[in-house]
Amino acid sequence: MTTVVRFSPDLSSWLVQNLERGATPVALMNTMVSQRMEPRAARAIIDAFVVARREGRAVPLDSVAFDDAEPDYVSEPPRIGNTSSIVAGDRRIKVLARGQRPTLALLAEVMSADECKELIAMAKPRLKPSTVLDPQTGQDVVAAYRSSLGMFFRPQENALVARLEQRFAQLMNLPLENGEGLQVLHYPPQAGSAPHFDFLQPSTEASRHSIERSGQRVSTLVTYLNDVEQGGETVFPEAAWSVTPQPGHALYFEYCNSAGQVDPRSLHAAAPVLRGEKWVASKWMRQRRFAPASESLV
Repeated sequence: MTTVVRFSPDLSSWLVQNLERGATPVALMNTMVSQRMEPRAARAIIDAFVVARREGRAVPLDSVAFDDAEPDYVSEPPRIGNTSSIVAGDRRIKVLARGQRPTLALLAEVMSADECKELIAMAKPRLKPSTVLDPQTGQDVVAAYRSSLGMFFRPQENALVARLEQRFAQLMNLPLENGEGLQVLHYPPQAGSAPHFDFLQPSTEASRHSIERSGQRVSTLVTYLNDVEQGGETVFPEAAWSVTPQPGHALYFEYCNSAGQVDPRSLHAAAPVLRGEKWVASKWMRQRRFAPASESLV
């Protein structure tokens, strides 16, 4: 079935202006989704603008049509199982709560207090403004919708990182080699992130190449490293879930099933930090061994 999405001329002008100044399609889509636009509609509008500009045609003024035949996401049993606790390397982790759409689990004491403090100390000197993957170039770029600071550790960079990566891989029930580099994010006061997806959007060449190399992202583990005085919740607006950071606890969620479908209900955001600061460690898993873009150049 074909769906027609209508929008205001103001949105058309806004898109043209932002594309001309170099804004990436994924950044524009995240902004539109953060304003409660349905993700597939936002993607269809942006794709139509990108194609029109590339082919030298006039951009749409107030509507686009797209095929709405995409089947509903099929939920599957969670990769981490349905038990009340999970053995992950050197510790047994308790499951405090679960959700079905998206598949998620709140996990207790994934990291110790000492591990949290040590990871923060190692990350602090290397923090830079957080970046996202530009689907047009495949490069990491700073995005206005993410106001945190961040850094990545190299795989197995030191004893602590190696121990955590092994623990996280067993917890997430996927091979160690499927994991992207461990990321640490710091949110100072008022920092947060707009609603976004962790899975890759296959509508651009760079994202398609990344998926060809390593498969789609399938799951995320966000481990909270400190006690946030107020704010900083992880929010799932489509599922009416909100998770308050607790040091050492973690939030696990999935968004890609065995057929390669991705779950639009995994849309999530980081609420602004109102008092204090927020530190998290994030781990993303792929369908296959993670091969960064640099490997394709060797």
